[in-house]
Amino acid sequence: MKIYQMRRQQQLPISLEEAWTLFSDPGKLPDITPSWMQFTVTSQPKGNIYPGMITTYHLRPLLGIRLTWVTEITQVQDQVYFVDEQRFGPYRFWHHEHHFKAIEGGVEIIDIVNYAMPVGVIGQAVHQVNVGRKLHDVFDYRYQTLKQKFGVMRHV
Repeated sequence: MKIYQMRRQQQLPISLEEAWTLFSDPGKLPDITPSWMQFTVTSQPKGNIYPGMITTYHLRPLLGIRLTWVTEITQVQDQVYFVDEQRFGPYRFWHHEHHFKAIEGGVEIIDIVNYAMPVGVIGQAVHQVNVGRKLHDVFDYRYQTLKQKFGVMRHV
């Protein structure tokens, strides 16, 4: 099984608390996901994020085929990091770390995604021609959406 890794970093001129509230609420995820994914939250998570929280989604990531994605929050350190892992869905393996750190004038957000494709060599080929690029497109969209909504960090 080939495991891929993607790292993303963004600094935003918002508080740590505001960033944590945005990212730790699964209901807000469709707002920062491209419309072509047709991403919808199908469960109704209540309250604060916690280890063991299960969230379900529908999405159409490839050729308009609707998929169900089930994730579990496996680790949480309030306003520092949380980890979501796929329990059922399009990947053979999905482990997504979300890290938050207060910095001068805002917050730094770091995502580390480790993932593997299903169906062996065929999945690796699909990753090369489509999935890898689309995953980067999703995070590029998120970056631009957050930049438009909150602005950019002003360095002194």
